[in-house]
Amino acid sequence: MSDPHRTAAGSITTSAGGGSADQPALSISDLHIGFRSRRGLSPAVRGVSFDIARGETLALVGESGSGKSTTAAAVNRLLPDTAEISSGHIVVGGRDVAALAPRELQALRGAGIGLVPQDPMTNLNPVMRVGDQVAEAFEVHDLATGEGARDRAVELLTAVGIDDARERARQYPHEFSGGMRQRVLIAMGLACRPALLIADEPTSALDVTVQRRVLDLLDGLTDELGTAVLLITHDLTLAAERADRVAVMQAGEIVEIGSAQDVMHAPQHDYTKRLLAAIPGTTATPRGPVATLRGPGSTAATTPAPGGPALVEVRDLVKVYGGGRGSHALRGPAYTAVDGVSLTIPAGRTVSVVGESGSGKSTVANMLLGLVEPTSGTVLVDGQERAGGRRALKAVRRRVQPVFQNPYASLDPRFTVGRSISEPMAVHGIGDRASRRQRVAELLEQVALPADAADRHPHQLSGGQRQRVAIARALSLEPDLVVLDEAVSALDVLVQQQILELLARLQSQLGLAYLFISHDLAVVRMISDEVHVMQRGRIVESGSPEALFGDPREDYTRELLSAIPKGA
Repeated sequence: MSDPHRTAAGSITTSAGGGSADQPALSISDLHIGFRSRRGLSPAVRGVSFDIARGETLALVGESGSGKSTTAAAVNRLLPDTAEISSGHIVVGGRDVAALAPRELQALRGAGIGLVPQDPMTNLNPVMRVGDQVAEAFEVHDLATGEGARDRAVELLTAVGIDDARERARQYPHEFSGGMRQRVLIAMGLACRPALLIADEPTSALDVTVQRRVLDLLDGLTDELGTAVLLITHDLTLAAERADRVAVMQAGEIVEIGSAQDVMHAPQHDYTKRLLAAIPGTTATPRGPVATLRGPGSTAATTPAPGGPALVEVRDLVKVYGGGRGSHALRGPAYTAVDGVSLTIPAGRTVSVVGESGSGKSTVANMLLGLVEPTSGTVLVDGQERAGGRRALKAVRRRVQPVFQNPYASLDPRFTVGRSISEPMAVHGIGDRASRRQRVAELLEQVALPADAADRHPHQLSGGQRQRVAIARALSLEPDLVVLDEAVSALDVLVQQQILELLARLQSQLGLAYLFISHDLAVVRMISDEVHVMQRGRIVESGSPEALFGDPREDYTRELLSAIPKGA
C-alpha cells in the first residue's frame, strides 16, 4: 500500500511510490550500529533483522540501553552525529533509506514514516501554540493550509483524548500536563496518516485510561489504512496485548522474536523469562519488590500506623490558574487544577496519589515542594506551617527532595553526571570535593549505573539511565521525604524492580517517607501504605492498596483498574 493522504474534501487517497502491496512496510537486515568515541566504535546494535508487514504491529522490547530506540532512529536517519551504521540495510516501502537524497528523505518523514518520540518536553516548541505545531505537519506536506490545517489539528487533538481541543489548541506546551503533551506528539505523528508509524515509548507518560484510548486509536489506524507500527516499549505486558509480534532486545541483539502469545506465555530465552518475572501485577500475590517493601520485617511493618505523627501534612490545598490579566499564561477563564486536597504523610511510610494526567497529581506535589504557590491551603512539616523566605525554603528542601517525571528536562545538559549528583551537596555545604566524589560513586552503584558514568553527560545516556541519575541526585542529601513524580515510568521492568528494591532498602534503613505520584497502578499497589485517587483536582477515594484494588467504591477507580493492560 502506498503512502495515504487525505484530500481537501476529507476522503482518503493514496500516492504512488510506496512499493508493491506484497512488500513489507519495513525491512531491516543485519543492521550494525556503533557510537564513535575516543576509544573507537562502541557497538550499540548488532546484526538486527526483522520485517514488518503492512497492517502489522511489531513491538520491540528490552531494558533501557538495549538498542531499541537506536534501531528506530536509524529507520528515518535521525541518529546522532556520533552514530555510524557500519553494515546492514533498512528498506521502507521498497526504498533503501540510506540511498535517499535529503529532499527525498524529508518527503518520506511524516508522510511515509510517522514518528511519535519519547520525550514531550524537548520535542514541542515552547513558544509556539500547540494547535499550530500540529497544523504545521499538514502544511509541510501540502495536505492542508491555513484555517483548514488548524481545523484538522483540532480534530486530531480531540481524537487523542484532549478535551475542549479547539480552546486548548490555542495554549502553549507549558499549560499542558506531561501526559497531555505526549498526546500532542501522538497527534503530530498521526497527522499525515503515514504508511509506517514509529512509536517510541508513546504511552510511557500516560495514565492507563488515556493509554488505552491512544492505543485503540493506533489500532484503528492500522485497520483502516494498513499502517504498519513499530512500537518501542519497555512494557512487555502492553507489547503483548497490542502487538501482533514481539521482538526482545538485549545488549543490541534480538534474542527472541515471535507472536505475542508465544513470547508472553511460552518464552524461550532466559532474558525474556527474567523480563516476565519482573512485571508487577495488580491482582497477583506480592513478590519481588513487594516482599521487600511490604512483607514481614519491612518498613511498613515497623513504622508508625497511619494515625501516628505526621512528617508532612497538606490541608485543603487549592490551585487556580488563569482568570487574571497580563501575559498569555494568566488570561482566559479560571481553571481549578487542585480543589481542596488534604493528605498526611507519616514518617517512614509511602503515600501514593494516582489518577489520569491532568487530574492535579503533579500540581499537589509541586505545591508541597514549594515550586508552585497555593491559591489557598497550607503545608505543614513536623506540625509547623512551612515558613516563607529563601533560607526557610532551603532548609525544607534539604529534607524534602524531588524526582521529577522527565529526566531530560531535570538534568543540566552541560553538567557531567557526577556534577549533577554532587551539586545538591555542594549547595548545602555537605563535605569536601573528595567526600562528595566518593558519595557520587556510592550513589551510582546504588542505582545500578557504572562508576564511569560520573564522567558522562546526559546526552550519552538512555532515558532510563538519566532517570536513575535523577534518583541518585535526590538521594544525595539523605532527605526525610522523597517526592517521586512518575519516577519509574520511563524504566524497563528489570531496572524498575531494582529501583523499587533500592527505595525499599533506603526506607527501611533511613526511615524515609515517599510521596509517590504515578499512573502505574500495578507499581502503586506494590509499594504503597495508603493510596489517594484523584479526579479533576479532587481526591475521590482513599484507602489501603488492599481495599482500593480489592473492592473499589468509586466508578472512576474501577475504570482505572479495568484499563490496565492484561497481556496477550
